[in-house]
Amino acid sequence: MSFIVAIDGPAAAGKGTVSKAVADRFGFAHLDTGLLYRVVGRVALEKIGPALDEAAVIALATQVDIADLERDDLRTAAVAQAASKVAVIPEVREALVVFQREFAARSGGAVLDGRDIGTVICPNADVKLFVTASAEIRAERRFKELAARGEETDFETVLEDVKARDARDSERDVAPLAAASDAVVLDTSEMSIEAAIAAAIEAVDTARA
Repeated sequence: MSFIVAIDGPAAAGKGTVSKAVADRFGFAHLDTGLLYRVVGRVALEKIGPALDEAAVIALATQVDIADLERDDLRTAAVAQAASKVAVIPEVREALVVFQREFAARSGGAVLDGRDIGTVICPNADVKLFVTASAEIRAERRFKELAARGEETDFETVLEDVKARDARDSERDVAPLAAASDAVVLDTSEMSIEAAIAAAIEAVDTARA
């Protein structure tokens, strides 16, 4: 029997950490759907270049394989920006919808995190969460993450990137970033990650009771 937990939110809000913790706690499969778009973005940069020709990008999106999610070059700032750009292409999103819904429907339970899981991919999910935080807090987290990996950047540049990505994600015509009307909102700006995980687990426990 399937049980679906949909977790949405903007970049660097903590949804990935919360999602993994929930999946581990309940023994559910976990899918970071943003990685699907990062895969398309990464391969597009390699094969097409920064221009990201739409027709070529769409063709690449139809060839994504679950093994591609294990690539170790998907977390760079350049790939994040490319992922955000390819995600606004309706045909790319359509190509990846089936993959995500099939993953969600697996027996034993699944946690999917992204930006349109509770609103588009799994509108009938058993639990919906929206994990968010201020742009400044998220930029600070991302800056520290990039610095720890040795990438040369500065806080202002990262903040501009976060705001630009938020705008693209929330203003796109297809499946914009938004909290589902029935989602539990977790603002982690001043909430510890432990508290956010506890709240998420409580929401799942309540739905499973």
